[in-house]
Amino acid sequence: MKKYFNADLWDSFRISGSIATFLYISFIGVPILALLYAAISDEDFWGSLSNPMVYKALYLSLYTSAISMFIIVVIGTPIGYLLAHNRKGIFRIVDILIELPIVLPPVVAGIALLMAFGNNGIMGKFLSDIGISLPFTTVAVIFAQIFVAAPFYVRSARIGFQGVPRTYEDIAQTLGSTPMETFWRISLPLTWQALLGGLALSWARALSEFGATIMFAGSIIGKTQTLPLATLRAMETDITFAITISVLALFLSMAILVFLGLVATRSTDRRSI
Repeated sequence: MKKYFNADLWDSFRISGSIATFLYISFIGVPILALLYAAISDEDFWGSLSNPMVYKALYLSLYTSAISMFIIVVIGTPIGYLLAHNRKGIFRIVDILIELPIVLPPVVAGIALLMAFGNNGIMGKFLSDIGISLPFTTVAVIFAQIFVAAPFYVRSARIGFQGVPRTYEDIAQTLGSTPMETFWRISLPLTWQALLGGLALSWARALSEFGATIMFAGSIIGKTQTLPLATLRAMETDITFAITISVLALFLSMAILVFLGLVATRSTDRRSI
């Protein structure tokens, strides 16, 4: 009777899960299909793709996000490794501070960056004295992207490094490997997929960043106007143009997710051979 009850309960749970999955996929898919349908059915859609504003925003988004991702990976990987091996005391506070931008409203993040690096900010005054002005520049876009996107990579890196059995690292060092050699030969290869997943989330977040960017960098065509900011500007004058930029941003985000997913799959297949 108990086994029958458990099996019946499990079947009900699976059915409920299937229904919930269908509803959630529909909730995500319907708006995306509606956006694609609006683009295809609009006669001016293809003509809008030739607008110079589109290419400037696309180039700026790719250029700034690529730089941001390079910095995030270089800095975030050792941070994730450090936090994975130190979970007590001050490191718990550091972990919370690093993940704070995930839940912080982007507009608040932009104001915080402005108060720190603005011309009258805490660091901005010093930078202004030596002739460096960050607000409303391309560098400000990169700062905003790193601020909001880095926590996603660091979090994935920390979880990935935590999943590496400590015995593997201990054995490697017992056999004569230095801590750095152990990191490159043992820890890093075993967390490759987690790092790629974090990179995908972080890159997608950087590409979609809006609030912090507009507050700290503004929306200057060809200088600070990324795809999300260009979409807002287009919405004020031409809905077709806004749809065009939105579709472009959609395919760009999907391309990044698919590409990094394929890289992770191939790396897994090579290990299994």
